[in-house]
Amino acid sequence: MIRLFTHHPETVGETYLEHMAVASSFGFRMFFASLACMVHAFLPFLCVKTGSAAITQLHDRMVTNRHNQTAAAVDRQSAMAGSD
Repeated sequence: MIRLFTHHPETVGETYLEHMAVASSFGFRMFFASLACMVHAFLPFLCVKTGSAAITQLHDRMVTNRHNQTAAAVDRQSAMAGSD
């Protein structure tokens, strides 16, 4: 049963609590960006770049940084295996 909570976080190099914090920060960012998009829908002169900026930032955090962290973890594992 515990694997249901730990498997996915482990696949992205995080503990359950780390993953909860990261996922929550993404959720809050998306929530507030969606509110800005709704404001922009009715008042197009406001929040002109807020939604696209949020998407770009979240993509960078999720994809670019995760690939960098994964590569670093693989390098550490290789170095540890080589020292045996």
